[in-house]
Amino acid sequence: MSATEIINELPKLSEQERRAIRQKLLELASENEDVQLCNQAALEGALMFDRMEDEDASRKKE
Repeated sequence: MSATEIINELPKLSEQERRAIRQKLLELASENEDVQLCNQAALEGALMFDRMEDEDASRKKE
């Protein structure tokens, strides 16, 4: 089955079936080292942003 055929069948699936497919795609993606590195970079960026917001909020309280 081609990717196009799979994509064309997706609207016919139930929400539960689509959720299972999303989960499997995420699992497969997490096995890819490039995806893991991107996820790690995104997490580190989000944590840095959270720290900056916390510091900004602390300064505004002073």
